[in-house]
Amino acid sequence: MAIDLPASEERRPRTSARSGLSYRQQIRVGHLILHIILIAWGFTFLVPLLWVLSTSLKTPGQVFVLPVQWIPKTPQWSNYREIFEILPLTSFIRNSILVTTLGTLGSCFSALTVGYSLARLRWPGRDAVFSLLVATMMLPGVVTLIPTFILFKYLGWVDTFLPLFVPSWFGHAFYIFLMRQFMIGLPYELEEAGRMDGASSLRILWQVIAPLSGPAIAAVAIFSSLAHYNDFLGPLIYLSTNDKFTLPLGLFWYQGRYGNSWHLVMAASTVAIAPVIVLFFIAQRHFVRGIVLTGLAGR
Repeated sequence: MAIDLPASEERRPRTSARSGLSYRQQIRVGHLILHIILIAWGFTFLVPLLWVLSTSLKTPGQVFVLPVQWIPKTPQWSNYREIFEILPLTSFIRNSILVTTLGTLGSCFSALTVGYSLARLRWPGRDAVFSLLVATMMLPGVVTLIPTFILFKYLGWVDTFLPLFVPSWFGHAFYIFLMRQFMIGLPYELEEAGRMDGASSLRILWQVIAPLSGPAIAAVAIFSSLAHYNDFLGPLIYLSTNDKFTLPLGLFWYQGRYGNSWHLVMAASTVAIAPVIVLFFIAQRHFVRGIVLTGLAGR
């Protein structure tokens, strides 16, 4: 037989016999503990970055002093001026921006066009081509390193920027996969409405699909820009002239010559990583949205 409880008994929050806390209070305590653990874990990843920033403002005698002096008493801001005087850092930055911009544009263009073809158009062998494309993601980069170098050597592209960004215009398997999965989730009714109005596939791509694929394009742009900006192996193989070095290769070259000047090396490293951090914070919302929305429909 059901027993009707008073209204006051129904509203009374459930409490734990052991802790004496209500259910909501237990949830809040659990979230607080989880946030504390995540903050502490995240701080451990920030320690190397903080050490780089701190070392860049020290004198040579303060770099390895124990205990570590995280905030120098007299910050040496002149270290940043000095690295621009002894290093062609402006040239390194200009080269990195050039390669990153052209490579990112190529990655976005190729991923958008090829992803559209694999996701929205119907042609014989489409699924087989997509499977082969995904399979190439399993190949280590070193497998194609030597054949690619020989090809670029015969083309006369060695010691030029062309090998660093031209391959991006022919597509990257992961970026195409990401774009294709995002486009599959877009409504087909929009495309059908465009075709009823007489629009071609190319016009539908640029006027209908591309504006709706903004989050995926932003994600591809961030991935590609970080990959090109931080690329060390490519410039190391193909570039031999100091004036053409990118930032990662230029910093490595400088460290090999002035390895004992750690305060200057860390100052140059801070200048190199600053654009990456700024880019991530600016485009973080678009990056997360592009990853989350990829492949939701699964049609």
